[in-house]
Amino acid sequence: MIHSALQALRAGHVFDGADIKGKPGMVLVEDGVIRDVDVTGAPPPQHATVTDFGPDGWLLPGLVDAHVHLCWDAGTDAVAHVASGDRDTVLKTARASAATALQAGITTVRDLGDRDYLTLELRDLVPPTERPEIVAAGPPITTPGGHCHFLGGETEGADALRAAVRERAERGCDVVKVMASGGNVTPGSSPLQQQYGRSDLRLVVAEAHRLGLAAAAHVHAAEAIGDVIAAGFDTIEHFTFFTAEGIALRPELLDEVVRRGIVVSLTLGSVPGSPPPPAVAARIEAMGDLAGKVIASGARVVAGTDAGTDAIKPHDVLPYALSELSRLGMPTLDVLRSATAVAAEAVGLGGRKGVLRPGADADLLVLGSSPVDDISSVTDVRAVYRAGHRVR
Repeated sequence: MIHSALQALRAGHVFDGADIKGKPGMVLVEDGVIRDVDVTGAPPPQHATVTDFGPDGWLLPGLVDAHVHLCWDAGTDAVAHVASGDRDTVLKTARASAATALQAGITTVRDLGDRDYLTLELRDLVPPTERPEIVAAGPPITTPGGHCHFLGGETEGADALRAAVRERAERGCDVVKVMASGGNVTPGSSPLQQQYGRSDLRLVVAEAHRLGLAAAAHVHAAEAIGDVIAAGFDTIEHFTFFTAEGIALRPELLDEVVRRGIVVSLTLGSVPGSPPPPAVAARIEAMGDLAGKVIASGARVVAGTDAGTDAIKPHDVLPYALSELSRLGMPTLDVLRSATAVAAEAVGLGGRKGVLRPGADADLLVLGSSPVDDISSVTDVRAVYRAGHRVR
């Protein structure tokens, strides 16, 4: 009998996206798919190629970053690079960004703001084994002159908003990103400003859902958060409750997010020891306090790093975001769930990504020490598999 290449990956510990399984564990991989996860101690099939990572090794699903910007170069002036770089240069940046993420064990990313739909081009150009799975939004929908208008998504009025959503669906995007408030990196924009009213936000969500797309809302302004929740967005990015006086959590809105099961994508993760951007520095302590309250509320929380937008946010920054979740009070096992199965569900790939189970994609991260004992062990990378191929 002729067998296709069957791999048996063995280690002393297995985390399957939900729980720590018995030890030792073995994951059988064939044709880019997980065929079985065994924790009985059974020997591998005779025809399998065996890779044993030892008794201290950990097999995990590949990590999921719920909010990245692959076209942004994580430089000191990332806006100028993405706004004025020629198409080939920006596409080259996106390719390098994707490779950087993959080497860190980030096997799935949701890109929430590119230029010229270049992440879709990247998906077609680069084989899956050389990049993470990419969930793409294309250029974010924003008001004329609004936050990140330089990415090409300026849209105003009901008919234009519907057309913008349809264009993204026709081009092959998976999610629609809307700038519900202003932001920090765009000259002339303020995170305190609402950009769209509730009716426009409802319209975008309804059209996205009609066409089978998810809807993600960028929102800082406290006044805009209520509109975003009411509009029915699937994920809320940032969720910072900015006011002119500082940060003012509205508990009733957080309660509604929990009730509806909306995913909150907290903007976490930076290179250790690096100073935050000036626009954030004055609020950093209050933002941490707010994030801790969101985690304690029982809301569905994932880390969305905003990778690429600043020099302190390179495209392999997600492990540091997971350490932040832990410091903010999330138990390490829940941090691992958040970065795998929960994040995969949040980006629309639940069951396929973020889990080790038969039928799931064979995207795996292998660590040399326990991430449950110390979440920073997610940087102790021994191997990365993407679609069944070892890429590190």
